Amino acid sequence: MQYTVYLSGEIHSDWRDKIKNAVIEKQLPITILTPNTDHQSSDDCAEIILGSETNNFWKDHKAAKMNSIRHMTAIDRADIVVVRFGDKYKQWNAAFDAGIAIAKGKALIVEHAADIIHPLKEIDSAAKAVAENTEQVIEILEYLTRDY
Repeated sequence: MQYTVYLSGEIHSDWRDKIKNAVIEKQLPITILTPNTDHQSSDDCAEIILGSETNNFWKDHKAAKMNSIRHMTAIDRADIVVVRFGDKYKQWNAAFDAGIAIAKGKALIVEHAADIIHPLKEIDSAAKAVAENTEQVIEILEYLTRDY
């Protein structure tokens, strides 16, 4: 079976690269989709394309709308959505993508450290799997693609 997997969430570590490399190394039948992980170009995309804003609200608002096209399209295309909550920053975008995936009935895999179980309990309860690290996510994806 071929899967399309969208990797959403935290952008300050190499977790996506680990999954992409494992998919290649293990020859898993998975197509990977991602958001724009270049923080600066993601934040500045609307200003670069549509022109500068004097008000930061409108700069962020326009960029968020443009980025949501990519996120929503990727979630629509995905069979599985993996959302990683990292240990830095308030990751509202990850929570938003998880909520969209849940609302669209997508299979959701959530990854986060044990110390943030409580604030993510509602998202965890809707997920099909909750992993504590990227290696567990890779093992889940490998399991899902293995012929028995």
